[in-house]
Amino acid sequence: MVHIFSEYGGKCSCGRSHDMVTRAAVIEAGCLFEFEKYMDMFGIAGKRCTLYGNNSYKATADRHPKAEQEIVLNSEGLHANEVSTAEVLAKLEEDVEIIVAVGSGTIHDIARFCAHERGIRFVSCITGASVDGFCSTVAAMTWYGFKKTLPAVAPEIVIADIDIIKNAPVELVRSGVGDIAAKYTALCDWKISQAVTGEFFCQRIHDLMLKATNTVMESVPGIVAGKDEAYYNITYALILSGVAMQMMGNSRPASGCEHHISHLIEMGPEKLDVRFPAMHGEKTGVASVYGIREYKRLAEAEDITPYLTDYAPFPADDLGAFLGERLSPAIFAENEKDCLSAVRREDIAKAWPRIRELIGELPESEYLDGLLVELGAKHTLEEIGVCDGDIPTLLRYSPMVRNRLTLMRMKRMINY
Repeated sequence: MVHIFSEYGGKCSCGRSHDMVTRAAVIEAGCLFEFEKYMDMFGIAGKRCTLYGNNSYKATADRHPKAEQEIVLNSEGLHANEVSTAEVLAKLEEDVEIIVAVGSGTIHDIARFCAHERGIRFVSCITGASVDGFCSTVAAMTWYGFKKTLPAVAPEIVIADIDIIKNAPVELVRSGVGDIAAKYTALCDWKISQAVTGEFFCQRIHDLMLKATNTVMESVPGIVAGKDEAYYNITYALILSGVAMQMMGNSRPASGCEHHISHLIEMGPEKLDVRFPAMHGEKTGVASVYGIREYKRLAEAEDITPYLTDYAPFPADDLGAFLGERLSPAIFAENEKDCLSAVRREDIAKAWPRIRELIGELPESEYLDGLLVELGAKHTLEEIGVCDGDIPTLLRYSPMVRNRLTLMRMKRMINY
């Protein structure tokens, strides 16, 4: 099926005009065989370089898109970072006009960043339903150990071959479901910030993301049963999440407290024992369960006023000791102008009835946990390499990885 995204661009009832780079997505079995047809249909011409990991290269061996240059990266230990991007930029021929990513999340982040660096066009071929960044205009990169969002190029079109996606390692779709489950807390954090500070909010973007999220959660039994329709639903939802980020111009609709927990784990602070890596979506799925659990606990307070304190900067010595010398400079720079400093205790008190209402709209943590279990996905901190006893540490320090207002960040002003 071909989805045209032009309707999401232009003037919106929210008062803004949304930019839309991605013109269409093709999601169906065998569509990678017809790659040339869709390139012609949308008038995308020029010298191409296809970028693969060796796993996606093998998985698509009978349907490789035609290209003048191919770059195949070693998938083992591959990360979207300064090392992999430097390797691609060094190999990329000077007159290449289009980068075609054939892979899952990491290959796409590398390709989108390199397309931005070279100022060239980008086309996406998804081989695993693992993350929600396929259509984003930013790339989540680990840059010299620090997890940060860097400018990137969104794809003009997306080709998602369900035959390939369905037969990819099951860990990929489990990660994708976890990344979509994270939208519950992300959207909640966005609405809470709007209630407290008047932050810009677009109902259309919110509703687009929430509908996609609910559809994926309802599709979990079908994913377990290996049904094409369920794999179509998760793939479309992951693409739509990127479309929502394009409309917004940043990751606000898709990333909140749960992503900050995941990013903190990925960074590996000096005082946090992370015993083994997990996929990004696996971490955000687990973090959503713990995030919802904490938000529901806070909402038990009918009157938050007695528990509120004035804003105070996060103690630098405490934060620095936790992070270590490697991460401290970047985190301190990120929080130089702490977004929480604009919040007064009266703002939180006034918005508290609305905040409790928004938290009440969140699914129960047991519901999400049950879906992850049904899917066979990781669902505890221990399973993503972090001790269960570290949850207070994660909740305390994780908001500092991104200078974005969330209820978890506001907890510094709430002693409850």
